Amino acid sequence: MARRPAVPLARRLVLPLLLTVTACTGGGPRADRTPADVPGTIVVASGRDVTGKNGIRQQLIDAWNLQQRKQNPAYRAQLVELPGSADEQRSQLLGALQSGSADYDVVNLDVTWVPEFAEAGLIGPLPDRAVDDDVIASVAGTARWKGRVYAVPFNSDVGLLYYRRDHLRAAGVQRTDLGTDVTWQRLREFRDTLDSNPPKGYEKLWTTQLAAYEGRTVNAVEAFASATEDFTLTDGSGRYTAGPQELTDGIAELRRRTDTPYILGGAVNSDEGASLSDFAAGRTAFLRHWPYAYGTLHQTFTDQQLGVAPLPGRAVLGGQNLAVTRSSPRARKAAELITFLTSAESERCLLDAGFAATRTSVYTDDRVRCAVAPAPGAAPSASPTGERTDHMPRDAAGRPGYARAILLPALRRAVSRPRTPLYGAFTQTFTAELGALFTGDPPGDADLARRLDEALRRALPD
Repeated sequence: MARRPAVPLARRLVLPLLLTVTACTGGGPRADRTPADVPGTIVVASGRDVTGKNGIRQQLIDAWNLQQRKQNPAYRAQLVELPGSADEQRSQLLGALQSGSADYDVVNLDVTWVPEFAEAGLIGPLPDRAVDDDVIASVAGTARWKGRVYAVPFNSDVGLLYYRRDHLRAAGVQRTDLGTDVTWQRLREFRDTLDSNPPKGYEKLWTTQLAAYEGRTVNAVEAFASATEDFTLTDGSGRYTAGPQELTDGIAELRRRTDTPYILGGAVNSDEGASLSDFAAGRTAFLRHWPYAYGTLHQTFTDQQLGVAPLPGRAVLGGQNLAVTRSSPRARKAAELITFLTSAESERCLLDAGFAATRTSVYTDDRVRCAVAPAPGAAPSASPTGERTDHMPRDAAGRPGYARAILLPALRRAVSRPRTPLYGAFTQTFTAELGALFTGDPPGDADLARRLDEALRRALPD
């Protein structure tokens, strides 16, 4: 059996991270110039854990608390899950931190929120070494704003393509493994085959999340980034940089992807849950979704029925990053907690549970193991009747079966949504203006691009 690294990454990073955070929060490089942390509870505010009640995030918090009871019982951590949608959680966090109505020490921010919270002075800067070279480069970029690190990637996310092998087989397709280089043109070619020999329950080629929320923004950015090489809507300072021609090309690509002959009619009103249900029910053969769907779908389907591939074109990067609030009286200890939660060992726990890990070593080094509990693949859990409850395919090292070959390359190639402190205004404008594309009488590409360009210039002023 291969030996684990002698010194866990979390332990190697704690001391330098604490010393630098001390300097950041105290205004000087010497630790003795900074008031000592106030003993007590480090409150971590986060959105819902998709791994369920007492999910992996809570298990990691519990593991840190157990460690503290042995080493420093003056501190413990508490996870507070915020209710509502992502937009509602953002509003709750902003309101709480700006008003001081909630004592949050650590906030788990959507990757798109980091510039806004940093610019508003609600989170403090961290040392550059807080995000080391093991963090996937595309993911590491989400932790920075204007050249400084303000957060540490906790779990990542990226758009993937799920497909029903059983549907393809029933329609007469001989090769039901799409590989890693499938294109939108190849998917469209499947339409004629599926329409000629429709599997039971089949309606349209694919579905995704196009309701008037962040899902529409994500799908649109993926189309825009696929249509224009190095496409970006904003520069490094958050200023709007796109033009009508780039927008026109992006709208044309989004229109092709969502054309009536190909996409399920209900997709225009679908979110993650609805699109997942439609796909599982067999109404489509293809689905654009996030990594957590891999484990969810494999509770119903086998590897012979279900496949996953990188999303054709460019996929959007998602995920959450951990940051220390400016108001925390326990900033150094909060930084230590973040180091623990984002170590290679903790990231392996997140990957095993269904999240996308943020560190390359978790995907490539078999010595990196989850130390919180036995990996689900290594010691399958069972119901009282003895039935195995974890049906997720896994590789020889216990990782989800698609992690190294599909998920890691997808994360490396993923594109970010616009980086701007005005992201809330951007996504509301983007979603609203593109809604015209899904009406009974949509405008032409150039006309819609002109309207979108004017609206974005108003939403993202210099």
